[in-house]
Amino acid sequence: MIDTRGRKRAAPILEPIAAGLAKIHVTPAIVTIVGLAVTIGGAALIATGYLIAGGFTAGFGVALDALDGPLARKLGTASDRGAFLDTMSDRFGEIAVWVGLTVYLSEEPRLLILCIIALAFSLLVPYVRAKAELYDLVGKGGWMGRAERMILILIGTIIVGFGAPIMEPLLWLFVILTGFTVAQRIRKTWQQLDT
Repeated sequence: MIDTRGRKRAAPILEPIAAGLAKIHVTPAIVTIVGLAVTIGGAALIATGYLIAGGFTAGFGVALDALDGPLARKLGTASDRGAFLDTMSDRFGEIAVWVGLTVYLSEEPRLLILCIIALAFSLLVPYVRAKAELYDLVGKGGWMGRAERMILILIGTIIVGFGAPIMEPLLWLFVILTGFTVAQRIRKTWQQLDT
């Protein structure tokens, strides 16, 4: 998953930015909230048909999310509240992107249904992890973590904005891969549970 590997690779880029933000007294909570606001702004652009601008804007908002962790560590302010705020922000941002797409595709029932299924699977992926961790089990894993989901749908949306007729295949690919990830996590959790 990109979530784990990507953060290690991005550390040389993120750490200096986090250090700069720490010097001007920007808190991790501010970064999280601004990232969510930018993502919602991008989703609104997608909803109104500005797919390229919306995709890039939402992508920037999602990228900001990667800064709150390094910044919290730099400031020594990592906390359960911060982690909770970050998780809620992730979910709201993801929902916003899908709502933007469903509004954009509201005249196409088949694609609208695919969006709804995609959103459902997107929310089930972290839900299964949370449920596993409630039992002190490992709930991570699978092909489509949050980073992969956002990269796929936002890059796909930008490509559609440039005129490529790939929206339906993109949504089918998303539904299949994310549904499979839900199944992977359910299976992994089930295997760890006592009989």
